Amino acid sequence: MSIFVPESPGLLLAANSTIPTMLKQILAKLPRKSSKSNQNYSEGSNATTDLSNNGSFTNTCSVISSRLNAVKKMSSSIFPTSNGDMIQPHLSFKEVQNSEKPRLLISKLNLCSIVYDFNDQDKDNVEKDQKRQVLVEILDFLGSDSIKLTEPAMSAICKTCGANLFRVFPPKYSNSPRGETEDEDPWFDPAWSHLQLVYEILLRFVSLNSLDPKVAKQYIDHSFLLKLLNLFDSEDPRERDCLKSILHRIYGKFMVHRSFIRMAVSNIMYQFVYETEKHNGIAELLEIFGSVISGFALPLKKQHKMFLSRVLIPIHKPKSVGSYHHQLTYCVVQFIEKDPRLASFVINGLLKYWPVTSSQKQLMFLSELEELLEIIRTDEFEKIMVPLFRRIRSCLDSYHFQVAERAHFLWNNEHIHHLIMSNRQAIMPIVFSSIQHNSKNHWNRTVLNLAQNVMKMFQEVDEQLVLSCQGKVEEDKSATTVAAERRRLTWEHLETVAGGGFQHVVGQVSVLEKPTTAMCVVSCP
Repeated sequence: MSIFVPESPGLLLAANSTIPTMLKQILAKLPRKSSKSNQNYSEGSNATTDLSNNGSFTNTCSVISSRLNAVKKMSSSIFPTSNGDMIQPHLSFKEVQNSEKPRLLISKLNLCSIVYDFNDQDKDNVEKDQKRQVLVEILDFLGSDSIKLTEPAMSAICKTCGANLFRVFPPKYSNSPRGETEDEDPWFDPAWSHLQLVYEILLRFVSLNSLDPKVAKQYIDHSFLLKLLNLFDSEDPRERDCLKSILHRIYGKFMVHRSFIRMAVSNIMYQFVYETEKHNGIAELLEIFGSVISGFALPLKKQHKMFLSRVLIPIHKPKSVGSYHHQLTYCVVQFIEKDPRLASFVINGLLKYWPVTSSQKQLMFLSELEELLEIIRTDEFEKIMVPLFRRIRSCLDSYHFQVAERAHFLWNNEHIHHLIMSNRQAIMPIVFSSIQHNSKNHWNRTVLNLAQNVMKMFQEVDEQLVLSCQGKVEEDKSATTVAAERRRLTWEHLETVAGGGFQHVVGQVSVLEKPTTAMCVVSCP
């Protein structure tokens, strides 16, 4: 068996009649090898008549294959037709055909992957403006209704967004977490003119109706999501707001990632509660989780209840609770609306972490407590009413008038008022003395009026119980007076005894005022 191997490119084209005419012209322009090379090539062709001698058949096929690949590479560089070829990014989307727009999009995205230093305002201003203009063009292109992205375009969008967004934040010079000091000004990223557009591109990308989550999940993967969640610690409130919108869309569209997102957010909050107590994005993460909780199916899973007991209740403790308390209350209320049996458990948790010295935190806890009592069932209320109103009594007795005022306001809530009056036999004896004292002696006029209104409510509902409570208060006051008098007499007796003993001891010491000789010997060197 013999194989015909042409010795020159011309013969090669003649042998293969399927190669187009244009390819022949390109091949003809290739530089020819030296005569020595052609001679060797010819010898390789003649050697194919005897395969058993030196295996030249394999070498000949390799030479042919390499020449064909060279021709293909040159033709593709002159006439770009494959998806890997780029178009100049300065072109407008209107200047190219629809078939070329995906490649132009990738070219523009590659240009925008370059990150500039905005700390130096006088450097690379032209390049920065050019990049911003290209980002605007990409954003407008993604806003068209008929767009359908290819997989290379999806990959390029995720890579460009990652190159711009995933970064290390500058060190925090303030030792106090956000929300603990009200006068602390927020920090704004100097690169926001670019970051804002990149965030809008990512938001528009994940919001596309034509986006197939099954395809896009290989680019928006777990690693991408973890890096995105780490950005919630940004001190720039504009960035956290953009992240919140993007994570909402991702959670809604990528059902396959929902469990992972919940786990990752839980880990961030675990670290905040039990380790650092410092994080700038707790409010935004809790807001996202509030909408997640509202979508939980019943009955609640064990891991969801565990999140309530190990995160949402202990997260009341940090000093910076004021920066996220509104979102935290919403999450807790969502849990109780899903499962009313959790109400007593949650309120017991609040009593466990109830602030003692911070009046501002006490006001927040009272506000949250009112929202919980508005939706609590009667059977759950009866489980916690005694320890709850012991804590409320301490708030009624507070020296801070706002705390006392907020505690009296609980009786103005219709539902809470009904719960209290329905269980007045157990509640009124606990709080009666404090309310009676405030109705007569409190220095703040608002608290005084509120306490008088509560006393009037009690008398209208159950005057006999009021009289009984008054009698108990009188007995307690009398017993307190007797105990105080007994204590006074006891101290007088102790002082008398101690005084006589002191004089006796002083008399004994006066006898020994003159030191002995032995003592002098010991004291002298």
